[in-house]
Amino acid sequence: MTADFSWRDAGRTVVFRRGGLARAAEVLRENGVEEFELLSTERALGEGGEDLAGASVGVHLVASGSVPAAAGALTGALAPPSHAEEEVRVRPLVAFGGGRVVDVAKAVGSVSGAEVVAVPTTLSGAPMTAIHRLPEGAEDRVRGMVRPSLVIADPEVMTGQPEQELRASAMNALAHGADTLYSPMSNPVSEMTALRGAALIASALDEDRATRERADLALGAILCGYAIDSAGLGLHHVICQTLVRVCGTPHAETNAAVLPHALALLAERAPEAYGPLAEALGTEIGGLKGRVEELGRPKPLGQLGGDESKLDEAVDAMLQRSELARVPGTPLTRADLEHLVRQAWA
Repeated sequence: MTADFSWRDAGRTVVFRRGGLARAAEVLRENGVEEFELLSTERALGEGGEDLAGASVGVHLVASGSVPAAAGALTGALAPPSHAEEEVRVRPLVAFGGGRVVDVAKAVGSVSGAEVVAVPTTLSGAPMTAIHRLPEGAEDRVRGMVRPSLVIADPEVMTGQPEQELRASAMNALAHGADTLYSPMSNPVSEMTALRGAALIASALDEDRATRERADLALGAILCGYAIDSAGLGLHHVICQTLVRVCGTPHAETNAAVLPHALALLAERAPEAYGPLAEALGTEIGGLKGRVEELGRPKPLGQLGGDESKLDEAVDAMLQRSELARVPGTPLTRADLEHLVRQAWA
């Protein structure tokens, strides 16, 4: 059973605490955040965000749509153009919501220079990474990529989604760890956290919802998020990010649908990396695809509402991504990518 903890690491603090949302304002003060701007959604605010909203200087709703557009819409208020003769005070940004909300806060912070705090409501890796897109219309003002300096992780809040949504979110989290194992930037720490995170996610999902150790599931997501921040993303995320942007499929569900097929391909090309992952998930390397399907219970991409007519455009975009060069073996071809995507789509 995972105990509550505080983890300080290279300028970042993770406070992992049951009931942490109810004490979030207190945790913020304990970590030097006295005044802050809150970024969230109406849904999140209605599901426990009232105290955070009341403690904030201002509440800013994150619009639906892409991260660049949503972040761009907030830069006027939260990242105004600086003037040499004017001292502009930049308050910390507290993101309360899923990965998109956290990524929007990071994007705005990349322009304003604001500290970002994440209070996640899903198993997204966004709170643990400096991976995000940039605000639309403000790309030339970006100071650098942003990693949240404080994460307030309440495992009950992070795992509160309906079961199928939760499993999709968990597969997104598992993919964060799995996609790092063959990376040229993979290292003992990223490998350790990826495999430990994967084992926690699998053991939690094997339990019925009523008896599940939700803190294990939340910790697994945090560890896998740490791994991808350390070692970088690869094939799986190239495919999924592109499908989401080009074909319009939903993020977590896309990750869940693609992951079994991506792992099957990667296990053939890098068995020395994926044998340990199979062991962490409680299977043999040849059983990775089936085991991940058992854990995630994914729907095929074709049932997720995406635009199938844009698949060729999506594959073209995938082939432009430099991360594909990290995949072991002979260079991936268009046919390789098309086959994998079509398997996940059917």
